[in-house]
Amino acid sequence: MKQAAEFSSRRRPQPSRRLATERRRFSAGWAYVPAAFAVLCALSSERQACAAIDPNEPAPFTETPGEQSFPLAVAGQAAPLLVAADEYPGVLRVAEHVRADLERVAGSAPPVLRVVNSQTALPAQAVLAGTLGKSSLVERLVAAGKFDPSDLRGRREKFVATIVDAPLPGMTQALVIVGSDKRGTIYGLYDLADRSGVSPWAWWADVPTPRRPDMHVPPERRTVGEPAVEFRGIFINDEAPALSGWAHATFGACNSRFYDKVFELILRLRGNYLWPAMWGRSLFDDDPESARLADEYGVVLGTSHHEPMMRAHVEWQRYGQGPWNYEKNAETLREFWAEGLRRRGEFESIVTIGMRGDGDEPMTEQTNIALLERIVADQRAIIAQITGRDPTETPQCWALYKEVQEYYDRGMRVPDDVLLLLCDDNWGNIRKLPALGAPPRPGGYGVYYHFDYVGGPRNYKWINTNPLPRIWEQMHLARRYGANRLWVVNVGDIKPMEFPIEFFLDYAWNPEAWPSDRLGEYGRRWAARQFGESHAAAIADLLAKYAKFNARRKPELLSPDTYSLVDFDEADARVAEYGALATSARRIEGELPVDARDAFFQLVLHPVEASANLNELYVVAGKNRLYAEHRRRETNDLAARVAELFERDAAISRRYNEETAGGKWRHMMDQTHIGYTSWQEPPRNEPPATRTIDVPSGTSWGVAIEGSRSAWPAAAPATLPELNEYGPGERWIEVFARGTEPVKFAVICRDPWLRVSPARGATAGTQRIAVAADWRQFPPGTSEAILTVRGPADESVEIRVPVVRTDVPPTFQGHVEAAGYVSIEAEHASRRVDGPNVRWHVIPDLGRTLSGVTIMPPDVPRQLLAEDSPRLEYRVLLTHSGSVAVRVFAAPTQDFAAAGGLQYAVSFDDQPPQLVNMHADASNRAWERQVAENVNETTTEHRLEQAGEHVLKFWLVDPGIVLQKLVVARGELPASYLGPPESVRVGEPASPAAAR
Repeated sequence: MKQAAEFSSRRRPQPSRRLATERRRFSAGWAYVPAAFAVLCALSSERQACAAIDPNEPAPFTETPGEQSFPLAVAGQAAPLLVAADEYPGVLRVAEHVRADLERVAGSAPPVLRVVNSQTALPAQAVLAGTLGKSSLVERLVAAGKFDPSDLRGRREKFVATIVDAPLPGMTQALVIVGSDKRGTIYGLYDLADRSGVSPWAWWADVPTPRRPDMHVPPERRTVGEPAVEFRGIFINDEAPALSGWAHATFGACNSRFYDKVFELILRLRGNYLWPAMWGRSLFDDDPESARLADEYGVVLGTSHHEPMMRAHVEWQRYGQGPWNYEKNAETLREFWAEGLRRRGEFESIVTIGMRGDGDEPMTEQTNIALLERIVADQRAIIAQITGRDPTETPQCWALYKEVQEYYDRGMRVPDDVLLLLCDDNWGNIRKLPALGAPPRPGGYGVYYHFDYVGGPRNYKWINTNPLPRIWEQMHLARRYGANRLWVVNVGDIKPMEFPIEFFLDYAWNPEAWPSDRLGEYGRRWAARQFGESHAAAIADLLAKYAKFNARRKPELLSPDTYSLVDFDEADARVAEYGALATSARRIEGELPVDARDAFFQLVLHPVEASANLNELYVVAGKNRLYAEHRRRETNDLAARVAELFERDAAISRRYNEETAGGKWRHMMDQTHIGYTSWQEPPRNEPPATRTIDVPSGTSWGVAIEGSRSAWPAAAPATLPELNEYGPGERWIEVFARGTEPVKFAVICRDPWLRVSPARGATAGTQRIAVAADWRQFPPGTSEAILTVRGPADESVEIRVPVVRTDVPPTFQGHVEAAGYVSIEAEHASRRVDGPNVRWHVIPDLGRTLSGVTIMPPDVPRQLLAEDSPRLEYRVLLTHSGSVAVRVFAAPTQDFAAAGGLQYAVSFDDQPPQLVNMHADASNRAWERQVAENVNETTTEHRLEQAGEHVLKFWLVDPGIVLQKLVVARGELPASYLGPPESVRVGEPASPAAAR
């Protein structure tokens, strides 16, 4: 993306004659516009914005006029904005925002003209915005037959933008933006700013606005329709120390100045709903102007799942008397709640009802359903009393959060006009959805979702760990099951959740626009809107991958032993993956214009670098401990490296807090994230413990091998994991120094088909030696080679190398066993058998490794197993007969259908399918393991009477299960976090086309 400043030393292109004529005509028609810029700034055409990642890709604004186009800006002069004086105050406020937006884009500020009556003088050309049924300007257009409102009447939050010739006396042309209601008009105005090049994150992430002194709007009747989800919003939560510290430093508190920016962001993203910050804060009580401002903007306010009747939790601490206990203190609580309704007045809101324990804790064990139903009935009586209307006329929601869902499952009910807010498990897995075929509920259903959480098994507050594919899959599930009246997501501090926040709200607006196979395109468009097309694909890849990697195990859950140091090169591979992302991000930063680097650091580079650094920190700490066990000389160097990486983590946070955007975001990265010892965050970051050793003088050595934490020389023999033509291409041995002097080594191998590299050398640290077979010289069958590693003082270590060459039939197509297992990525099925009304569907990039496979549509009943049931088939070649275990790795989906656990079935060949309940262990411990590891792992045992070709079958029983990986194993697998990498597939994979 180029900047105008880059053109300062170049000869500026001369405008065409037609454009020059258009400029003179346009400028002369504006009685209220300052003189045009004397010098035309060149426009970078690289960045063309699409409003709210609009899937319909509206025709872009052009630099030169077209047939019947509207000149939004000419030579740096932006068109005036016309609004009726009798328009909603929120629309008038947003018109001023768009005025400032157009000033940043075009270079000069257009006037905002508030038209009082038909006698007001009008410019020849202008942007005319107003609300149907409210704006007298719009009513004049409709009465004159200049604007057809038929597709707006009775619609919700919809706008239409179109070019109208001679719209009103004295005007030659107008770009008319009409909303069906207040929010519709506001969305239309922000849509114009967005399409002009102003990102919704221009203020919140310092995304630069490209200079476009000439913009012409093509003739089209533009609309983005109505939202699919009626209420779409965010919950600011867990906001200390980061957002709270920043807000205090920037605004003095989370006051109306702060919320002004929050409301604007929500509306620019076409959201309409907010649960405000509540950690020791009250939007209503701290600064009453905040609630009035929300109503002016049209942002619907609520209070969180445990703050009933429009009262923040902190207000009970401030004003409550006695216990938060309805059995003991009902009268006081009722008056406390009544005040919340009185204060609410006529502001647009959704009133949370029900009750949890004080401070978002469960109610006491003695709490019973009858008491809670009485609480709700009394609250509705208060609503009726304060409003003077039937309580059904006041929107209400009841959140089935944690134990409250258990009350619902045991029979507790609230009136049908109350919106039932269903909840996830705080880790992005929805716990309950409406039953298939349930009668419509007047109040509807919604979903409370989490991008951030404080609680077990561990807080996750620091950084984005929410990949779009999982958000998509869960919210798609919610939509298909009818939970689509309210979607609210816990976003913590807002930053650094910018990317998933916008996706969540875009998907709530138009789910049909973003099927799972377009999520990559969504990321590319989002990146292009912030940083231009040149790097959009690479940035989208960074955004997708860092979130995917972080979701494998959230940063707060990492430890030195998370990833294996000795099997599958797992730990080193994770460091390399993150390192490649960081290298790519730093390269892109250097190629971006200077004014884009603050935004790039916030949105891309910081999460990538910080995550890469943290993962390396823990891996190095793990190596330090392992090397201390081995007495390796490098042990102390690794301890020092841990300290360096710990300090680098602090330096990355300091750059965010103190340098980015001139210190604008001070405190925003204050969240601790290193040194957890329980679910609660540590008071300060603490590096993982390291060990140091006394390094003896002289020469001392040792040997380590892949697959073992032991070191040699030792009494037990050393045996490498199996070498197999269809397994890893090589194994490794490490020779290391234990003393102050380098050690010389040589590897002796008597088998000509075995290769080692390097075969000799010297090292003062660690030297890794690759061991591989030359399969051209090795016949099919099994053998064992012996390697002798000679070190100083004629010491030697003998290492056994089992070698297997599997005889694979030339016609076989599928995965081949090696080293005792076959590992299969779910999407690599040999055959997908669909059903009459369902099909198997791959969700790219979902899960810990490659992707996820699930059934579409997901809102179908449990399937009865039959010969032609939907299934996935995987051809495998097994080298031995006997017992095998099949491990199924699936997303940690919850039993959202209350079916007693989601089920699938597994079989080999023609054997009867084994039914598996993936929630058979319903303990809290099992759930904590699943969410911490971001996988549901189940195992079945099978007996195969012969070696050779087999077909592994995964049968559909319950929808909603997302299969990621299968591993067939004989005996124990090497310990690892992600499981074995995928086994070799031979031959051309069979067509995945469905067979009925």
